[in-house]
Amino acid sequence: MSNRENKKRRNEEAAAGDSDGAPPPKREAKRETGDATGDILVCELSKNRRVAVRRWQGMVVVDIREFYAKDGNQLPGRKGITLSIDQWKILHDHIEEINKAVTENA
Repeated sequence: MSNRENKKRRNEEAAAGDSDGAPPPKREAKRETGDATGDILVCELSKNRRVAVRRWQGMVVVDIREFYAKDGNQLPGRKGITLSIDQWKILHDHIEEINKAVTENA
């Protein structure tokens, strides 16, 4: 049976089941699974920016991220960067060059 036929059959079954007038149940959006309690907060850069080391998908990562407040909780935003250990080591190896460039351009 093709996808189009499956969809048509599901629509027909749904229409037949709507005879009682009750609205269909609402679907909840998928939520990312993760436990923020395992994070090690390294520093708070500003009110809404943090650097943390955490485990994500079985790897240790350095997470530099913006947070936002919702219902009294601080939640991670989309703006940020997550560095793998290899990427962190490369950044760490170049920190003197970065500091020099910042000093020269400040």
